[in-house]
Order: sequence, then C-alpha cells, then structure tokens
Amino acid sequence: MERLNKFLAHAGVGSRRFCDTLIVAGRVKINGVRVTDLGIKVDPAAHQVAVDDQPVKAERLVYWAVNKPVGHLCTNDDPDGRPRAIDLLPHVDQRVYTVGRLDEASEGLLLMTNDGDLAVSLMHPRYGIPKMYFVLVAGKPGPDDLQKLLDGVWLSEGKVKARSVKRLKAQGNSTWLRVVLTEGKNREIRRMLAKLGHKVMKLRRVAIGPIKLDKLPKGKARRISETEMADLRKFVATAKDKIEQARTRAANRKPGDLPKPNNEDRRG
Repeated sequence: MERLNKFLAHAGVGSRRFCDTLIVAGRVKINGVRVTDLGIKVDPAAHQVAVDDQPVKAERLVYWAVNKPVGHLCTNDDPDGRPRAIDLLPHVDQRVYTVGRLDEASEGLLLMTNDGDLAVSLMHPRYGIPKMYFVLVAGKPGPDDLQKLLDGVWLSEGKVKARSVKRLKAQGNSTWLRVVLTEGKNREIRRMLAKLGHKVMKLRRVAIGPIKLDKLPKGKARRISETEMADLRKFVATAKDKIEQARTRAANRKPGDLPKPNNEDRRG
C-alpha cells in the first residue's frame, strides 16, 4: 500500500504537490469512486485508479547512470532553455529525475530514476552514502589542508567535512585530489576548498555508493544492472541498520557512559 499522491507521481501524472491538487479537486477515482482524502492509500495490484476518468497505471521503476558533461543542468525545468541532464535520456519514457545533483560547471556520475524512496535514502545525510570525486585544484594543498577538510570547514550553513581525502598527482601548478563526501550540500567541495585558498578547476564525480562511472562516455547513459542495483540496495540497507543500531545503543546507554572512540585513519 502507498499514498495515492505518491502512486500518481510515480505513474508520471505530475509532482506530489500537483497530484494533491487533483485529489482535492475530486478529479481522482479509486475503483470508480471519487476520493478527496489526501491520506488515502492504494494497492496498485488491487485498485483501479483514474484521473479525469482516464486509467492510471503504475509506472515501471527504472534506474540509469549518466555521465553529465559540463554545461548541463540537473533540473527537469529550465525556463532559459539551457541543456539539461534529462536531455541525455530522450529514449526514456518514464518521468525520471536526478539523484545527487552536480552544478553546471561540474561533470560526472548522476543517477536518474523514478524511484523516490531510493533517491531519498541515497541523498539524505543521515544514511551517509559516500560519493567519490576527482578534483583538480589550483596550487598544492599540503597535509594541513587535507586535515582541515577532514576536521571540517565552516560554511554559511554550518560545519562540513569530507569523509576522506587523498592527494593523487600534480598537474603543472595544480593538484588532483580524490575526495569522498557523505553530506552533499550545494557546491560543497568548491566552497570548502575556496575557504582554504584553493580554487577548484575541474570536478568530476566518479562513484555514488557502489555505482561507478567507469568508462561511460561523456554525455551518454546506461541502465544500471540488476547486480549493481542489488549492491546498491544492500549498501542502503546496511546504512539503515547502522543507524538503527546507533539509536539502540543510545537508548540503552547509561548516564556517565562514554562513546567509543573512532580511530579510523581517513586520509588514505
């Protein structure tokens, strides 16, 4: 069972907010009966849903990996008509959206799907799903700079930090870094490094959890395989289990107990 607005949105009728307006307006029927309750739930296998008396079928969930080029936007609606990542999937009938946005000047791996539940799990900071980036920065960041990225840098919305950072190689007067994040705030890497005096010249995301960019050509897309999806769901399930275990430990902790230290070396 799932909420009616969620079912309609997944079927491609529109956003959940738009679907709410259809329900309130009395334009939606379940098994021929008009409904206006926003909290009602449906079973796609047992109920017949219609909008304006036109049957609505559950949309098949699809999962795509896309190599976004610089200059494309991660939005489904741009009034200025600029190139969008969604334009790289003209052959996909489903109403998909991006999981893990990249700014216009960045490139690399995007996941595109109509599976809203999975998208939330992948992008919410509490699940800590790692995203890996290769970053070319001006100058030569030293060990102190890398440690500051790990310890945290203060931005307007608070303190943000990388999960791991590794210097890869020099390129002239610039340096390639491998950075792993688990938070995903707007332009986070660019802003963190700018605070340390190192401008980002290039930024490419190469992995989201177990899904890798690998040799996917720039501007192209591929279906995520069943094996990859199984690994991704396992990854998400493990993250959720860790959260639940932490909650249980916190609930059972006695006054005066101290949390166990984390001795993991994150610099690599």
